[in-house]
Amino acid sequence: MVSPTVNVARYSALFGGVFYGFYHRRTLQAAHDKQKVQHAAHDREHLIAEAKEAWKRQQASANSSVITDPEDPRFDLEKLVAKWEADAQ
Repeated sequence: MVSPTVNVARYSALFGGVFYGFYHRRTLQAAHDKQKVQHAAHDREHLIAEAKEAWKRQQASANSSVITDPEDPRFDLEKLVAKWEADAQ
């Protein structure tokens, strides 16, 4: 039979390990959550930058006198083709 001192040491080690595991898991989860929030913020910043660039391009193309909507009565195919040629060069 095992002495009571050895049993106390075994159970103390067991419970100490369980509590350490619990604490370590919480630490890792907190770090993961923080990284997830930072990643989401970085993604939002990236999407905002892309949207700003798209807006600038859209405004630049809207400022040109070429109408690209074929349903518009002021649509001129020759001007559109000339604009495409100028953009390609």
